Amino acid sequence: MAGASLLTLLDDISVILDDVSVMTKVAAKKTAGVLGDDLALNAEQVTGVKANRELPVVWAVAKGSFVNKLILVPAAILISAIYPPLITFLLMCGGLFLVYEGAEKVIHRFWPHVLPHDEEQNARRQANADESVDLVAFEKKKIKGAVRTDFILSAEIIVIALGSTATATLLERSIVLSILAIGITIGIYGLVAGIVKIDDAGLHLMEKEGAFTQKIGKVMFAAAPKLMKFLSIAGTLAMFLVGGGILVHGIGFLDHGVEGLADLTGIFESLTTTILNGAIGFVIGAVIVALFTIIGKIRGKDDKSAAH
Repeated sequence: MAGASLLTLLDDISVILDDVSVMTKVAAKKTAGVLGDDLALNAEQVTGVKANRELPVVWAVAKGSFVNKLILVPAAILISAIYPPLITFLLMCGGLFLVYEGAEKVIHRFWPHVLPHDEEQNARRQANADESVDLVAFEKKKIKGAVRTDFILSAEIIVIALGSTATATLLERSIVLSILAIGITIGIYGLVAGIVKIDDAGLHLMEKEGAFTQKIGKVMFAAAPKLMKFLSIAGTLAMFLVGGGILVHGIGFLDHGVEGLADLTGIFESLTTTILNGAIGFVIGAVIVALFTIIGKIRGKDDKSAAH
């Protein structure tokens, strides 16, 4: 009798693991698009520090990402069981934050006179140029920003994965989301660490014997700054694509409008949808930046008036 019970238990475990494996594959495929944006954005977020501090910064952000998912996985399961609409609301807030951050970067880059002077960026440049300055204080702020952005991207990934496990039991859903969260974090930040150290790897190969090895090293070293520049652009673009996509899906008339326009383009429907999501994300982000700038100027005038 005990043997039969054990076999039944093992059979149940086998069925659960099979279901979990299938659902994990489905969830991974559905989140693949966001994972590409996540990689580009996180690689861009941890750049701009000295070479000997790149890996410690990546590791710090990775630890923050693990904490994010430790919070998000049980929270998503709990909220989906108690009040599912709250997930959409929280995602919308995250989408607004992403497009705001993206628009602020673009405006600072192309229309710097529109926004207040970026003192933090100048201070970081001065600190990078001064060997005697401890960059830890600057890195902490950068790490916090990267972890905050990771939180929003992780939330979207988990919500998408949650949707693919709608018919699963609570146990299966928990296992799938946990496996996905751990795998994504290790994969993304492992790649980020590799990307930021491509130039060092190139230098190492250039010092090796053999013309072919040295040639590969030179190519890697020359390609590193171009890759980082590309990732910087891709990371900012990802803010509009991800944030804009969240906002469009959450606002009924925008979602229908984008779908209608995309349908007219036939085989380019997916590309049109992506472009429209990004454009809407930029417009909304620019509006938020404008509002915060106006409010900041009004407060500044009020403070001056109060001082006099």
